[in-house]
Amino acid sequence: MPDPTVPPTPPVALDALLARADLGLRRIAGPADPAVVVHWAHTSEMADPYPYLLGGELLLSAGVHIPDGAGAGYFDAYVSRIVAAGGAALGFGVAPVHDTVPGALVEACEMHGLPLLEVPPRTTFSAVARALWQLMAQARTAELRRVTEAQQSLATAAARPDPVPAVLQQLARRLGGRAVLYGPEGTEIAGAGPDPGAEARTALAKLAEVVRPSGPSGQEPSDARPSSASDTVAGVRLVAHALGNGEGFVLGTAAPQRDAGDHTIASVAAVLLSLLTGERHGGSGADRSSALVRLLLGAAPAEVAPLLGGDRWRVVCGRPDGRAAPDPVAASALGAALGSSLVDVAGEVVRVLVPDGRTVERVPGWTLGVSAAAAPRDWPAADAQASRALARARATRTPLLRHGDRPALTDLVPPHDADAHARALLAPIERSPALVDTLRTWLSLHGSWDRTAVALDVHRNTVRQRIARCAALLDTDLDDPDVRMELWFALRRT
Repeated sequence: MPDPTVPPTPPVALDALLARADLGLRRIAGPADPAVVVHWAHTSEMADPYPYLLGGELLLSAGVHIPDGAGAGYFDAYVSRIVAAGGAALGFGVAPVHDTVPGALVEACEMHGLPLLEVPPRTTFSAVARALWQLMAQARTAELRRVTEAQQSLATAAARPDPVPAVLQQLARRLGGRAVLYGPEGTEIAGAGPDPGAEARTALAKLAEVVRPSGPSGQEPSDARPSSASDTVAGVRLVAHALGNGEGFVLGTAAPQRDAGDHTIASVAAVLLSLLTGERHGGSGADRSSALVRLLLGAAPAEVAPLLGGDRWRVVCGRPDGRAAPDPVAASALGAALGSSLVDVAGEVVRVLVPDGRTVERVPGWTLGVSAAAAPRDWPAADAQASRALARARATRTPLLRHGDRPALTDLVPPHDADAHARALLAPIERSPALVDTLRTWLSLHGSWDRTAVALDVHRNTVRQRIARCAALLDTDLDDPDVRMELWFALRRT
């Protein structure tokens, strides 16, 4: 299935291909419609190319299939089959088989409304296909740039004091139409952009009802209704998106045209509005603001935790696979997938605070480390657990790794005795965080130089040098299993 977050490659206007002077193509029949677009090029010398066409092709042929003495009936059948298959245009190569384009073929294309291009002898079919791919690549690059800029502007709008109107206004501007947010009762809560007219406005409201979940509190099985629906009324393209917060909110858009990346842009806006309307409808946004203010004014985490909705939480640290540092939109999407809007972007890592009662599952495209459930006073330790689990997950190429929460040997030793022993044992390296982190990671990965290097984002020789330094400062043999066990015991206390 295509990735909904990546816009599809847009087709190329036939006129753009004709404008390439290096090809020398000439339209000799069919409508001169600027709306005609080509999705790909296909070469075939079959008398009936219908079974081999998907639609939208520029079909290229040198006329090898044309029998001697072929009349109007042959060309009429040939062209009608191309049109029936959805072919966008026909390119006929002059030479080496035919000196000119057959007149009966020109008449058939004119009658069936199929654009017919004359391909000069100097232009190969490969050159036509290559030019088409180049134009498609340029169009895709431009579309990706437009989508990226739209994502950034939507994320910025979502951070404003009035996020919902700001997101709708930005979406309407990016789509060149109108964006509307409908409430659970079907009323228009907010909107931005020009009015598409009474007919389109009424049709969009009806389209919103198609995707809105029904039943008590707007709840319905997730597969009972589509998540989106579209229609065209009075020349206006209408689309409705059910927001994913389960509260019955719907995003509607009305635009005069529908470009390839518009669905991706609207999907990003729907994710942001799902988070924003979920917070507003449930009051959780105000509760979190209250919790933040109380923390800033000196309250202890344990006192403000009930405002967040629970007493025990897990910290999830995530890094995107094969991508650059996550942006706010990607971080919000991860939070939505984990069922929490308590999200923090810290460099290349996204941290999400998830209630203990919610199961954390793997998220495609992300590597995750999950802490044990912790009370507010232990959240810093849980953050460290999640960070270490993420490092091990990346080193072992595991999509999700959980910190073990079963009783350990450290539970058998009084905490103050264990802490004192750990401080004394690790004193020679305690002033070098790099050595401590390297030793901890190296031990957790069973002494693997390569995996430790991956987890720490350093060269394997750097790992070797640091471990050798640890062995020298600690004056011990790190190949001894007993030594490793004792050091691991001490590192667990820090």
